[in-house]
Amino acid sequence: MLIDSHCHLDHFSDEEVGEIVQRARAAGIGRLVTIGTRVQQAAAVKALAERFEDVWGTVGVHPHNAGEEAGAPSVDDLVALADHPRIIGIGEAGLDYFYDKAPREAQQEGFRRHIRAARITGLPLVIHARQADDDILAILREETAAGGPFGFLLHCFSSGADLARQAVAMGGYVSFSGILTFPKSPEIRAVAAELPAERILVETDSPYLAPVPLRGKRCEPAYVAHTAKVLAETRGATIAEIEALTTANFFRLFQKAA
Repeated sequence: MLIDSHCHLDHFSDEEVGEIVQRARAAGIGRLVTIGTRVQQAAAVKALAERFEDVWGTVGVHPHNAGEEAGAPSVDDLVALADHPRIIGIGEAGLDYFYDKAPREAQQEGFRRHIRAARITGLPLVIHARQADDDILAILREETAAGGPFGFLLHCFSSGADLARQAVAMGGYVSFSGILTFPKSPEIRAVAAELPAERILVETDSPYLAPVPLRGKRCEPAYVAHTAKVLAETRGATIAEIEALTTANFFRLFQKAA
């Protein structure tokens, strides 16, 4: 089976989401992880994970929302939000200097709090990184030196190769979305080709970033199969090998979902 390690099911209507989950099952997608982006959205994530046996969730604050009034939960708040049987990760949190929708200082402080919550809970941190490679690396190194290692995943990878290499060296994982399939993404495919096999996952980030040949459509978890196909081609592997590999990697990182 395949696993969509990162989607946003709460972006779909109640009626749609049931059909979307059914299509994912029909496509051989065995797990879906719906991702937290705001504190006030955590209840919706948990409800979706409770509604469908193959859906799990994370809780956290996206860097876009780090500057909002409720966008700065304490470490204790995050730990409490994660105390739920269907919550398997912290985040997504991180840095986005492309859109800069929140002050960078607020993004950085929020990122550090999420790292500390991940360490306390033992749950992996889902990291959003866009045009902020140097600061992402600096914070990962500083927090690791200060408090010890923790599990993490660079989701929807679109950064430089050095960030991927350094993240893996620190014990992190890297997830590839539909961006991997885009004609203008040879650098991302080069990263996907070189990373250690035991550190790669796949995702959709749906409803965004539909893969080729579905560009322009609203993305959904079933489409992760197209990204897996390109990942297999990129690494000179069979689709069956990529399915087995990325599934094993998912369960090694997100142990609570096993």
